[in-house]
Amino acid sequence: MNPSKRLLIAASGTGGHVFPALAVAQQLTEYDIEWLGVPDRLEQQLVPAAYPLHVVDVEGFQTKGLAVVRVLAKLVKSLVQVRSLLQTGKFDGVFTTGGYIAAPAVIAARSLGLPVWLHESNALPGKVTRWLSPWCDGVAIGFQEAAPRLPRARQTLWVGTPVRTQFLQSPPPPLTDLPIPAAVPLLAIVGGSQGAVAVNCLVRECAPAWLDAGIWVVHQTGTNDPDAQSLQHPHYFSLPFYDNMAGLFHRANLVIGRSGAGTLTELAISHTPSLLIPYPFAADDHQTYNAQVFAQAGAAQLLPQANLTADQLRSTVCHLLIEQPEALAAMQQATAQLAVPDSASQLAHLIRQQLG
Repeated sequence: MNPSKRLLIAASGTGGHVFPALAVAQQLTEYDIEWLGVPDRLEQQLVPAAYPLHVVDVEGFQTKGLAVVRVLAKLVKSLVQVRSLLQTGKFDGVFTTGGYIAAPAVIAARSLGLPVWLHESNALPGKVTRWLSPWCDGVAIGFQEAAPRLPRARQTLWVGTPVRTQFLQSPPPPLTDLPIPAAVPLLAIVGGSQGAVAVNCLVRECAPAWLDAGIWVVHQTGTNDPDAQSLQHPHYFSLPFYDNMAGLFHRANLVIGRSGAGTLTELAISHTPSLLIPYPFAADDHQTYNAQVFAQAGAAQLLPQANLTADQLRSTVCHLLIEQPEALAAMQQATAQLAVPDSASQLAHLIRQQLG
């Protein structure tokens, strides 16, 4: 390997984009890596300690009307900036995990004849991935179901989605800060980085019955829920955030959550059954497509938010954790079959092949 090879990673926004990219970067220790992001997003907190971070101002393409002009103007400006960065930095290639930061990165790289790999984590590829897939040397996909939805891609390779390294630790990190006995059934509720207020309300309505049944509950509420502390019980832990998600998922017997690709990947790696409530306003309803993959495999139950009642959620949890543990065990086995623990190393291998 040539240690002077230089790689620009374009990954921005949510953990679903940034965490997989960081996992891949940690595999490519022989490369000189720099990062491309946007202002005021998650990469500002996670990246600078490890990699030089360059910032361009781009926006998503979900806008309409006159706002489209502003979005296009920012795209053109960012394209010029990224092209200059690639030239002056003498980069050898680009890797991106999609999202709108991928647009200037991919277009600028191809205009200079540089190789590009894109990773798409969702079962329904995003607009940017669908538009740019013909420009990339290849698209690595997190779900096999994404391949037929990228008919213009030069090649698609299923590699799963990389996860944070703590999810791969053996043994998994313990829950040392939560006094949960080893033998009790544990239910975890996670609504993504921002929480899920609609789900939180249902959970708090159901929780007294779960607690009476002997179920312990860890509820990550996010910071936007004004009623987050309204329920108090010694076996109910309400937390705005929780850092040790790997330990929580490995310990939990069941998880209630959204169905972003990152969450589903972590559930698969930890072999944790789930009740999935897709975020109903996600772009192109892509979380429902993700959840359908897990539901069809028997790894999860899909509960659309629009039709979900407290009675249904209450009884479903009690059925799995108390009444029918064999059904939960079957879900756990199915979840394990969806795991791709070496996803980051597979992606790193593809990049090494492309960059020489």
